[in-house]
Amino acid sequence: MPDLTHGDDAAAVNSLRSALMRLSRRLKHQRVDESLSPTEMSVLGTLSNCGQATPGELARKEHVQPPSMTRIVALLEAKELVRLEPHPEDRRQKVVTQTERAVVMLDESRRKRNAFLATLVDGLDEDEWAKLRAAAPVLEKLAHL
Repeated sequence: MPDLTHGDDAAAVNSLRSALMRLSRRLKHQRVDESLSPTEMSVLGTLSNCGQATPGELARKEHVQPPSMTRIVALLEAKELVRLEPHPEDRRQKVVTQTERAVVMLDESRRKRNAFLATLVDGLDEDEWAKLRAAAPVLEKLAHL
C-alpha cells in the first residue's frame, strides 16, 4: 500500500485531485441545458445506466439523503425529464424512469462533452494518449468505489 501522506505518493494524490477537480469544472460548463443542476444531470445519467430506480435507490447511488432525492425527482418530473410509475412489487413505492426528452438531452450533452474532451486529447502526444487510455478504467473504478 502506498504512503499517501508523504513524498511522491502524496504529491501524486494531490496532483490527481487538483486535475480532476479542474477538468470536472470545465466539463460542467459544457452543458446542453443550463437550467439543470449538475446533480440533476447526474441523476439522469444514473437512470440512463440503470434504466429505472426507486427514489431511495437513486439517493444511495448519488450519495444524497432520500428527502433531497425526492425534491430532485420532483424537479425533473416537472421538467418532463422523468416519470414516476407504480413499483411492480411494492405499491407503496414509485419507480423513476427517464423520458424520451431526457434521453435526447443526455445524448446531446454527452456528444458536446465528448467533443470538448476530444479537442483536449488532440493536444496530447501518442505516449500521453496511451497513458490516458490505460488510466481510464482505473479512474472509472475510483468513481464507483
